[in-house]
Amino acid sequence: MIWFKNIVLGATLLALCVVVFGAYVRLMDAGLGCPDWPGCYGTLTVPESEAAIEKAQSSYPNSIIDKSKAWIEMAHRYIASILGLMILSLTVLAYKNRNELKVNPLLVYGLLGLVIAQGLLGMWTVTELLMPIIVSLHLLGGMMTLGLLVYIAHRHWGSVNDILISLNPPLEKLIRFSLVILFIQIFLGGWTSTNYAALACTDFPTCHGEFIPPMDFGNGFSLWRELGLTAQGDALTLQALQAIQWVHRIGAFIFVSYFLYMIYFMSKFRSCNLYRNLLAIVVIFQFIIGVLNLLLHLPLALATMHNLGAALLVIITVIINSRITPKYG
Repeated sequence: MIWFKNIVLGATLLALCVVVFGAYVRLMDAGLGCPDWPGCYGTLTVPESEAAIEKAQSSYPNSIIDKSKAWIEMAHRYIASILGLMILSLTVLAYKNRNELKVNPLLVYGLLGLVIAQGLLGMWTVTELLMPIIVSLHLLGGMMTLGLLVYIAHRHWGSVNDILISLNPPLEKLIRFSLVILFIQIFLGGWTSTNYAALACTDFPTCHGEFIPPMDFGNGFSLWRELGLTAQGDALTLQALQAIQWVHRIGAFIFVSYFLYMIYFMSKFRSCNLYRNLLAIVVIFQFIIGVLNLLLHLPLALATMHNLGAALLVIITVIINSRITPKYG
């Protein structure tokens, strides 16, 4: 089991890097730095020599070769591939040591299935030219992968009480449902980012001076369409982008209110004071970073930190849920 424990801890840290670096790839507009998958211009590396660049250009005449963006994209693929191999090894070890696991083995097998789905979404992200629903689901899948790894790692490395922590049923339900609220907001954030709607409104709390600006929800939340276009193939309007951003803002207010309400009632849950305090700090940090991204017109560092904040919220919320879950077996 020592191999399993060490690999799951390493995979959790690597998953955090993959999620944050994935946001950096998207923000650098490097998602199509390589026009094919899993390689780059037909090879497993980026073309560097004059001959290699000429060959790549002739093979992909509609692509503009940008070596810096291609390397950013390939670096993300290399790291994600290593993570996939680590999770595959976890699955094998989980099967061999299934009687000693501190989680249901099906959870580890499901994690492998999720990573395979992530690989397919990564491929479709390229082949479908950054279709928003595919990119958003890819982000959501990355966060879910991180969450599952955190849970498995915490069950093997963290402090799990021998006796189930006594909570009143309403508070337990409040903590459990926080994961649903969190992942809905992550999807809304991903939908905003992948539709390039983050700067559809650049003032706060209003949008172009209005609390309820003109919005086109039908086209803004039409899921199956190409980037920048409606389902009918017309250009996406500002009203549609404003609808996307406005819903993300409303989601942020609901998310912050829900989590602060939960944090307040968790004060009696003393064995989790550390995580409760960390959660409060990250929730406030995430809200402030979100507002600053609007007012400062999405600087790269702040936008990447916003994604890091979401990942930290997943980590802390999953640990809190693990703390109130009885031991397996």
